Amino acid sequence: MSKERHLQAKQAWAEKQKARGVVARTEASRDRLPPGQKLTSGFPVLDLGVQPEIPLPEWRLKIDGLVEKPATLSWEAFHALPQVEDVSDFHCVTTWSKFDCRWAGVPFTTLYELVQPKPGARFVYFTSFDGYSTNVALEKCLDDDVLVATRFEGGPIPKEHGGPARVIIPKLYAWKGAKFVSGITFLAEDKLGFWEVRGYSNTGDPWTEDRYA
Repeated sequence: MSKERHLQAKQAWAEKQKARGVVARTEASRDRLPPGQKLTSGFPVLDLGVQPEIPLPEWRLKIDGLVEKPATLSWEAFHALPQVEDVSDFHCVTTWSKFDCRWAGVPFTTLYELVQPKPGARFVYFTSFDGYSTNVALEKCLDDDVLVATRFEGGPIPKEHGGPARVIIPKLYAWKGAKFVSGITFLAEDKLGFWEVRGYSNTGDPWTEDRYA
């Protein structure tokens, strides 16, 4: 399937769900498995139909916007930062969840401290090597389980799952965690990302089924 046909199919699926009246709940579920989700032991592959080849010597993570100390990190510089391992659950908007995913990488809070965002920064805009983008409120990125991850289940993140580096934000639907991440921009005003301009929710809370705008 071509990239354009792939995108059209995913957008049509989202529009069909919206037409069925799928709306956010007013009260969050207290269960570990969010409402409307089914548990899987596999790990389905979802992307824009493009899995870019990114040689590690050419990989860069640019962090800019409303920050005191913009940075562009090479693979070596990124791995010189403190690394952590975290086990979390993974929830896809297409209604599957995977429990106990073991990720390792650099905490978002470490990158936050590195570049020192200015007081006016309230949103984070992530961009990727495949042209993807997504937006997240800054406060949602500051939990201790939010990572720019480079390892999954003890090995490098496979390309089909967003390697060499991807964002993990366990408390939000997984489209908010950009695969193939290349940029992190701190903003004063919200800026819609790839799926957000196509009708997906700005906030993406799995426990209130906040899937669509």
